[in-house]
Amino acid sequence: MKLTRMLPASCMLLSLMIPQALLAQKPTGSESPSYYNIGGVLSNNESESHFATVIAHLNFDQQYVPRGTTYYDKTIRIDKNPIKTALNVCKHLISRRVYAVVVSHEPTGDLSPAAVSYTSGFYQIPVIGISSREAAFSDKNIHVSFLRTVPPYYHQADVWLEILSHFGYTKVIIIHSSDTDGRAVLGRFQTTSQTNYDDIDVRATVESIVEFEPKLDSFSSYLMDMKTAQSRVYLLYASQEDAYVIFRDAAIHNMTEYGHIWIVTEQALSANNTPTGIIGLKLNNAENETDHIKDAIYILASAIKEMTVNETITEAPKDCDDSGVIWESGKRLFGYLKTRNIRGETGQVAFDDNGDRMYAEYDVINVHENHSFVKVGSFHYDSEKRKMRLKINDSSITWPGNTGKKPEGIMIPTHLKVLTIEEKPFVYARKLLDDEIDCADDEVVCPHFNITNGNEQEYCCKGYCIDLLKALAQRINFTYDLALSPDGQFGHYQLKNHTTGIGTTVKKEWNGLIGELVAERADLIVAPLTINPERAEFIEFSKPFKYQGITILEKKPSRSSTLVSFLQPFSNTLWILVMVSVHVVALVLYLLDRFSPFGRFKLSTTDGTEEDALNLSSAIWFAWGVLLNSGIGEGTPRSFSARVLGMVWAGFAMIIVASYTANLAAFLVLERPKTKLTGINDARLRNTMENLTCATVKGSSVDMYFRRQVELSNMYRTMEANNYDTAEQAIQDVKDGKLMAFIWDSSRLEYEASKDCELVTAGELFGRSGYGVGLQKGSPWTDAVTLAILDFHESGFMESLDKEWIFHGNVQQCEQFEKTPNTLGLKNMAGVFILVGAGIVGGIGLIIIEVVYKKHQIKKQKKMEIARHAADKWRGTIEKRKTLRASLAMQRQYNVGLNSVSKSVQSQNAEKSRYPILPPLPRTPERAWPKDKEYIVNRKNNSSGAGKPPPRYMPTYATDVSHLIV
Repeated sequence: MKLTRMLPASCMLLSLMIPQALLAQKPTGSESPSYYNIGGVLSNNESESHFATVIAHLNFDQQYVPRGTTYYDKTIRIDKNPIKTALNVCKHLISRRVYAVVVSHEPTGDLSPAAVSYTSGFYQIPVIGISSREAAFSDKNIHVSFLRTVPPYYHQADVWLEILSHFGYTKVIIIHSSDTDGRAVLGRFQTTSQTNYDDIDVRATVESIVEFEPKLDSFSSYLMDMKTAQSRVYLLYASQEDAYVIFRDAAIHNMTEYGHIWIVTEQALSANNTPTGIIGLKLNNAENETDHIKDAIYILASAIKEMTVNETITEAPKDCDDSGVIWESGKRLFGYLKTRNIRGETGQVAFDDNGDRMYAEYDVINVHENHSFVKVGSFHYDSEKRKMRLKINDSSITWPGNTGKKPEGIMIPTHLKVLTIEEKPFVYARKLLDDEIDCADDEVVCPHFNITNGNEQEYCCKGYCIDLLKALAQRINFTYDLALSPDGQFGHYQLKNHTTGIGTTVKKEWNGLIGELVAERADLIVAPLTINPERAEFIEFSKPFKYQGITILEKKPSRSSTLVSFLQPFSNTLWILVMVSVHVVALVLYLLDRFSPFGRFKLSTTDGTEEDALNLSSAIWFAWGVLLNSGIGEGTPRSFSARVLGMVWAGFAMIIVASYTANLAAFLVLERPKTKLTGINDARLRNTMENLTCATVKGSSVDMYFRRQVELSNMYRTMEANNYDTAEQAIQDVKDGKLMAFIWDSSRLEYEASKDCELVTAGELFGRSGYGVGLQKGSPWTDAVTLAILDFHESGFMESLDKEWIFHGNVQQCEQFEKTPNTLGLKNMAGVFILVGAGIVGGIGLIIIEVVYKKHQIKKQKKMEIARHAADKWRGTIEKRKTLRASLAMQRQYNVGLNSVSKSVQSQNAEKSRYPILPPLPRTPERAWPKDKEYIVNRKNNSSGAGKPPPRYMPTYATDVSHLIV
C-alpha cells in the first residue's frame, strides 16, 4: 500500500527521543518481541536520514505495526572495502540484535553488498538489497537470505521477448559478455522463450550466440561471422565500455544501417556512440534510493506482522563470535518476505523463488537523431490482468538508417541448400556412371556424402519431389544445391542428457534430414516428409503438397483352388441331398413301374418288339441320365405314374443344373481374392499370439505414430523387432512372402500396388497427415513456399504430378484386370479331370474284376463239365456192361438153341427193338460244350426228318468180346 500520510514533526521527534533503555528490553516467555531493530547499510547521509524517517513514520501506521510493537533504525555507512563492511555489520548491527538489514550499493564497488549478505546470511538474518542487480545475488546457495527490490540485469530478457513478439521477429542473434550476468541473460531468454511462448510460430529462436570477453579492443571478427547469418536482429548485453567498441565497429561494417535491428540493455544504452534507431530499456526508479528504502521497510513490516500472527519470533542473534548460532526465526522470516505482493513507491513489489524483484517496470527508449533518447513505450504492470504488459507506439519509432519503416529483421538468401532422400516414386536416385559426365535433362545432380566413411558419390535424381523443387525455384525465384540425406534417414530423435549450469536436462537429438535442418546445415527439405507434432516442434513445415495417411501393404492371397473346386457352388449338405434324391427317385420309379398294371405286362396287340418293364438298374440309370442331361435312349418308365415322377425329376434336375452352372461361374470365373487383413483394427494384428508378421521403417513418422498411440502399444512392441531400415527392403520381403504386412505411407504403397497387381493395400487409411516441405525455424521462405504450393494445388499442377509419377496409368490396368473374368485353368478344373480319370480307372478296374471273375467262373464250369463228362462216361460204361451181358446171354442162347438162320434173324431184330440205341440227352445251353451246338442242330434236323429220335448207340457184334468182360 502506497504511503501518502505524513506524520507531524513532533511525532517524529518523540520517536527519536525514546529512552535507550528500551533497547535493552527483552521479550519474556514465548511471546514475540515488542520491538524490532532494523539495520541499514547505506551509501550516504541522505539515505540514512530517510531510513530513520521512514521507520519513525512506520511506528504510527497501524496497518503495518500493531499496537505494542515498535521499530528502531540502526544504520552504518557502506564501505568500498568489503572486509570493513563485514566487520561493521558485526560490530554495529548484529551486536544490537537487528532482525533484518537493508543494504544499498556503493557507487564505486560491487563487493560491499555481497559482504553484508555473507555476514548476515551466516546467521539467517534477512538482507534486502535496494540497488544490487548482479546475477550472483540470485544464487541462494551463496546468498541464502538475500532479496532485492530491484530486478537483476538478466530479467531484461523478459522484456526483449515481449518486444520481439510485438514486432514479429522470430530469429535473433544474442551478443553477450562471458561473465555471469551475460550468461544469465542468455539462459533467461532461452528458458522463458520455451516456457511462456507455446506458439511455435511466434516463438523467438536464437540463430547464433556471440560471446565475447569483457574489455574489448575490437569486435570486427565477430561482426564478420554475424554477416553470414540470416537474422538481422541483434540482442546486446554489454557494459558501457564494451558497447562503445561494438557500436563503433558495427558502424564501420555498415551494420547499423537500415535492415539491422539493435535491441540493447540499460548498460549498452548509456554508451556515448549509440547509433540512431537503437531500442533500449531503462528501469523505472532505478536510481531512486529513497523510494526503494521505503518499499523495503514496509515489506519487512508486513512480513513481521503476518509472522507474529502465525508463530512466535525468537530473539535475533547478538554476537558474531558465537559461530554456532543459527536463527531459525530469521529463516522463516525470509520465507514470509518472499511471499509479499504490495503496491509501493516503485510499483508493484513481489519476489520470485530466488528473492528477485518481479513486476519491475521499464521504459522502452528509442535513440533518435543527435543522440536523443525518446520514450516510445513502456513495460508496466496491469493491475486488472495482474501481469506485465508491453505498450509501444510504433509510429514514433525511428529505425536504423533514420527511417520510419520497420525492417524485416532477416536477410533472405537466394541460394539454398536443399536435402532430399530416395523414396520411390517421389525421388529416384541413380549413381552416376564412370563414363557419364552429367545427368540427363530430366535429372538433377544430387551428391551423397556418407557421414560414416566420409566419401562423396555423385547421384542423379528425378521424380515427383524433384519436379516440385524445380517448380518452386522457378515460382519464388531461388537457386539451390541438391544433396541426398547423409545417413539415408528421414530423421528421428533420441533423448540424451545435457549438463548445463542449472543442472542436467534431457533434450531430443535428431538425425537424418531433420537433424541437418535443426543444425542449420540445410535450408530446405523437399522429400515425402510427413508432418507430425514431434518434427513440427523443431522445424517449420509448409502446407501439405500431398495429403495421405498410413495403410497396410500385403500380397494378394493366392486363389484357393483345390481339387474339389468344382464342388464349391453347392454346400456339402446340398450335395448329399442331391445324391440321396437321385437314388430315392430311382427306387420310387422302379416301384411305380413294377406295381403299375401298365408297366409289368405286355399288351396283347403288341408285335413282340415292345421293351421290357423298368428294372432297378435301369431306374438308377434313368435318374442319373436326367440329372446330368445325358439323353436317355432306353430304360424309360412305362407307367403313367412313373412318367409323371420322371417329369418332376427332370424339372428338379433343370433347376439344380442351372443353379450349379451360375454359381460355378461366380466361384471360378468372377471370384477375386480379397485381402487377408481388414485394416489396423484387425484382430490378427492386435493379437500378438497370431503368427502374422508386420513391420514399418525404424525411426520414421509411422514409427513415431505407433509410439504416440497408447492403444497400439502392444502391437508396436511386437513389430518393433521386425522393423526395417528402408522401405525398399520391406516391400521386397512382402513380394517374396517373407513379410505379411508392411505399414507405411499410403502414397508409396498405392504406387507399389499400382505397379504390381499382385500387391494390395488393406483397409482404410488411418493416421491421416500430409507431406510438407521442411524449413528452418523462422525461415523467411516459409510463407513463399506455402503460397506457391497452394497455387500449385489450384492450378492442377500437383494432380499432374500424381498422374505422372505415382499412378503411371497402372491403376486403371489393375482395375480393368480386376473387373475382367479370370481365365479358367487347370488349377480350377483339375478336379473335373481327376473325376474323369477316376471314372476311367474305375471302369478299367471293374473290367479287370469282371474278366477275372469270368475266368474263375469258366474254370469252375470246366470242372463241372469234366465231372459231368466223367459221370456220363461211367454211365455209358455201365450201359455197355449191361449190353454185353445181354449179348453174351443171347450168344449162349444162339449157340445152344440156334435152329435156323431165320430164327436168328428174328431174334436179332427182336433184340434191336427191345434195346434200341438212343442218342445222348441234349445238354442245356448253360451246360453245353462249345462244340455241342452243331450236334444239337443235327439232332433236331434228324428228329424232324425221321419223325423219331436216332438210336442211342449201334451195338457192334464181335466174334470175340471176351476182352470187354470185367
